[in-house]
Amino acid sequence: MRAHSSFDRPEPRLVLTGEHPLWDEALVALNRDLAVTLPGQRPLRLLALPPWEEGEPEQLYVALTPREWHGQPLGLDSDTSTAALLAVAEAAQDTVTERAWQAWPVCAVHDLGMHVREVDGRPSWWCAGRAAPQDPPHVRAAIGELDTLQRPNRPNRKRRKKRWRD
Repeated sequence: MRAHSSFDRPEPRLVLTGEHPLWDEALVALNRDLAVTLPGQRPLRLLALPPWEEGEPEQLYVALTPREWHGQPLGLDSDTSTAALLAVAEAAQDTVTERAWQAWPVCAVHDLGMHVREVDGRPSWWCAGRAAPQDPPHVRAAIGELDTLQRPNRPNRKRRKKRWRD
């Protein structure tokens, strides 16, 4: 692999499935959550940028497309599936939030952006919303399990009118 001069822009490459098995497994979980919360969005992928200097490793990112990623690169391969899921979830959230210009994922109860937290050994989506000031923040779902939740019934929320097509 050759190093790049300060004026060369390195060409990113999509990482092949199997190159980083723990991160691949984490992306499957994140893509489940993405499909449920943003159904029109393409699945997330791992993207690699070549090193700037000879002997440095590639930089890996979570990307929406080969030209759309944001945030810090993933560190070296995580040694546990929990660590990989936490790292990939944070990177995915940075990318989706910045590239799609919207908070992601959003708590269906409080309409607030959620955060990545490990709770009782499980990587989870955590919401700071509270029904009352004395209520604690809550875990909405484990990462990868947003599809198991049902949206709450909110009778005061405005409904979109259905448009009939001929």
